[in-house]
Amino acid sequence: MEYNEFITHVQSLAQSSSREEAERATRATLETLVERIPANEAEELATQLPQELGECLLGREAESNQSFGLQEFIMRVSQREDIEPTTTAIHVRAVFAVLQNAINPEKFAKFHAHFSHDYEELFTTSPTSEVPAA
Repeated sequence: MEYNEFITHVQSLAQSSSREEAERATRATLETLVERIPANEAEELATQLPQELGECLLGREAESNQSFGLQEFIMRVSQREDIEPTTTAIHVRAVFAVLQNAINPEKFAKFHAHFSHDYEELFTTSPTSEVPAA
């Protein structure tokens, strides 16, 4: 999946008012993912994404593999996006849905396995293939 396609899908699923908002949401979510999953998983995920997005997942090994729940995840993304958590949750769900469609299913399953049960609501959005192109 190309960068523009990824961002367009995030914008559509999140019903974002602007492309910039979708880009900010995507970057904030990916930067927070780096803190949550092991560094080697982040690197593997980065190889599956457009280079511009993959870069968000690299170079932060010292901060990786922290264990924190969904609310903390949303709060961290919210701080990065500088918006309120309710909107952030919508954005994160959209980014996760596009990730599911952008990376190979085995890699996504491996990625998904790093999250506790309280994160399941982030994995319930339908794949972007069902979303009409904007």
